[in-house]
Amino acid sequence: MDMNYLPFVFPGLQNIGCAFGLRGKDSGPFGSNNISLDVGDDKASVRANRKHLQDALGFEYWQEVRQVHGQQIIFDPEPGSIEEPGTLEADGLATTRPGLALVIKTADCQPILLAHKSGKHIAALHAGWRGNVLKFPATGVRDFCEEYDISASDVMAVRGPSLGPGKSEFTNFGQEFGSSFEDWYDRQTQCANLWRMTRDQLVSAGIPPANVYALDLCTMSLPELFFSYRREQVCGRQASIIWIRS
Repeated sequence: MDMNYLPFVFPGLQNIGCAFGLRGKDSGPFGSNNISLDVGDDKASVRANRKHLQDALGFEYWQEVRQVHGQQIIFDPEPGSIEEPGTLEADGLATTRPGLALVIKTADCQPILLAHKSGKHIAALHAGWRGNVLKFPATGVRDFCEEYDISASDVMAVRGPSLGPGKSEFTNFGQEFGSSFEDWYDRQTQCANLWRMTRDQLVSAGIPPANVYALDLCTMSLPELFFSYRREQVCGRQASIIWIRS
């Protein structure tokens, strides 16, 4: 059977499930594991891919959002339909409900999954470079902690596969990011280190550095594993999922 995800386990939190999707072995722009209903893939195939992922991981419910490169989080949403695309506009989800999988869709952007050490509070954030400009990794953590009255020092985070520092070229960096982001930009290569930028933003929100994890896999550099919008333009999306096991 086609391997369709990479698992991740937060230390000491066996009741929290995390998985980062793969594109699958099939050729073509949508691979065999595309989970987005909004990119032109056959909808029956996408629904089958979603069900395959659900069966493999064992969560009960599915919830996604219509990602808009902002910094809003939907807290405690009702379960959505795995058969339909997300309709709520946001770039984050958070819940305390066991069995509800929070789903982020990416093809170069950074998926960030958060879990409180109690195992009772989780969140999923979508951060493209625009999200980094808005400092969404930091504001997302702060909103998450404020909503549930928890401390960022007790939160763990993992950043999934995304555009790596060797491929994140920005020829108009000054206009797109601004001078306050120069520390994360290499003018010789014209590349921004978005991985380090996100890590620094998470730490600035109060997450201890030792609690920030990452899967340092570049989506653009690994076409056999991941979808990449920069590489392909027309392509599927891989899922990044976190849920509290029932």
